[in-house]
Amino acid sequence: MPLHAVFTHRRKTELSKATYLRRYWQLYALLSLPIIYFLLFRYGPMYGVQIAFKDFNLFQGIGGSEWIGFDAFREVFGMREFYSTLRNTFMLNFLDLLVSFPAPIILAIMLYEIRSVWFKKISQTILYIPHFISWVIIGGIVYQLFGNQSGMVNGVLESLGLAPIPFLTEKNPWLITYLFTGVWQSAGWGTILYLAALTGVNKELFEAAEVDGATRLKKIRYITLPSIKPTIVTLLILNLGKMVSIGFDRPYIIGNTAVREYSDVLSTFVYRIGLESGQYTLATVVGLFQAVVGLVFILGSNYISKKVTGDGIL
Repeated sequence: MPLHAVFTHRRKTELSKATYLRRYWQLYALLSLPIIYFLLFRYGPMYGVQIAFKDFNLFQGIGGSEWIGFDAFREVFGMREFYSTLRNTFMLNFLDLLVSFPAPIILAIMLYEIRSVWFKKISQTILYIPHFISWVIIGGIVYQLFGNQSGMVNGVLESLGLAPIPFLTEKNPWLITYLFTGVWQSAGWGTILYLAALTGVNKELFEAAEVDGATRLKKIRYITLPSIKPTIVTLLILNLGKMVSIGFDRPYIIGNTAVREYSDVLSTFVYRIGLESGQYTLATVVGLFQAVVGLVFILGSNYISKKVTGDGIL
């Protein structure tokens, strides 16, 4: 290709790009808002990751603190408490995945199958409400319902002549209470994505299935579930990426010293050594460990998903 033709083609490309930018500048202006957000609140704080490699002094700041290399990592990985909280984090997240992940899928299918529009809207509203309630309030509700002495459920059991159940003071009952409280709080909100995916399903498929004599369960199995399979795979991969990270509010508020063997997780561990003890370097090490392992999990689950099902997000 002649040199002058190359320059002419490049010039036309630059002009077309400039024209496109002038025509759709409003869209790029809107796009700049989330970009600025991520730069300020996601990438900006990464500057503080170097605290994990320094003997951080609050008065000297990040720049003035002394480099210590991987000494803090050796200290954290030598703590027995770190491994117990890591085990609890994996355990609670894995059980949450087993119990909480299928719940919004089932709810979405049930709501989709409801024919009454007004009943469907009322049901969706009731199911969404728990998502907007603070975990502090939910914790108060849990203690009012399941407390050993003043809990409503145990009060009813005692009035019926039955023995009270230690929902919040023994490990296994506490674990069940923790899991189903999470389902109640998150399942309704999680149905939104699946319902959005179901609205894109071709109605003619259901009509054709009815003509062929398919039952409702068969339509769910062969049409509904395959239609939302990409959404299920994407959310499953994202949830697997969070196996090492866990929210602070739920285990801290619902947990107590009687069930600390289960309720003590990495987020509460970071809270104790970081904010309560002032060991910011060790807390940063744990946070960096969670981020790196979470990245490995999400890349690994995405790779396996592509190999097994052909679907992935990356």
